Amino acid sequence: MPEKGPPVFLDYDQAALDAAYNQAAYAPNREQLIKRRIGDSETVRRRIGEPERVAYGPAEIERLDIYRAARAPAPIFVFIHGGAWRSGHSKDFAGPAEMFLAAGAHYVVPDFAWVQDVGGSLMVLANQVRSAVAWVYRNATQFGGDPNGLYLGGQSSGGHLAAVALTTDWQCDLGLPDDIIKGGVCISGMYDLTPVQLSARNTYVAFDDATVEALSPIRHLDRLHAPLIVACGTCETPEFQRQNREFAAAVKAAGKPVQLLVGENYNHFELPETLGNPYGLLGRAALELMGLTTHRRAF
Repeated sequence: MPEKGPPVFLDYDQAALDAAYNQAAYAPNREQLIKRRIGDSETVRRRIGEPERVAYGPAEIERLDIYRAARAPAPIFVFIHGGAWRSGHSKDFAGPAEMFLAAGAHYVVPDFAWVQDVGGSLMVLANQVRSAVAWVYRNATQFGGDPNGLYLGGQSSGGHLAAVALTTDWQCDLGLPDDIIKGGVCISGMYDLTPVQLSARNTYVAFDDATVEALSPIRHLDRLHAPLIVACGTCETPEFQRQNREFAAAVKAAGKPVQLLVGENYNHFELPETLGNPYGLLGRAALELMGLTTHRRAF
């Protein structure tokens, strides 16, 4: 066993901290699960049809996919995908669409820049996600959506960006009501960027003190106006588990409504599969948050 180095954060030495922010070190089936998610998304798009793809901003990547429910006006669930801020395509996160449409909600997935393509700036990604959410709110009625029924979720780095949007000063930054988001589902996200800045992720993210301050949602809970579900799995890295537990605890301490969900025996890539299942841990919780149910079949 290699000798442990000096502590970098808490009791982690550099190697341990790097591993704690590298899901591959804790999920040996990572590649299998990514391929399954992509395949499941292809299957869903064949079943329900390709989404309407529209621009929410001027950049080529600033597009979002709208999967429309049959009824209108319908609530909207916007999902911010993960990928360590440096990978992922909206089309490959279509899996939950079938469940949300069956329950009577639209499902929207935006694309946004990969951090390595914008000089390592997380601020660019955060502002794109905010712009996408603002576009959905402003244009909801055009696609049969209810602007007063907008919900936001995200997983991993997308969970971080969703939490950033949930703690945005909408009135000051975009001239919108503070409560445009009616509920949030933050799955396996990062909410304090201090240890992330110290990890190997700083090789492709241009962290600085201003970015860490602005984009650490745990520091801006005064701007949170929506009830939250915060979730993680027991087979995730210790840092991702700590980040989610402590974020939920901080939200509760701030007097804001929050529910912490712990997926027993789920790793980082297994847990989001339950979002597309109305009887799964995340699917059931998301539908309950939105006040929706699925039709039960009697056997």
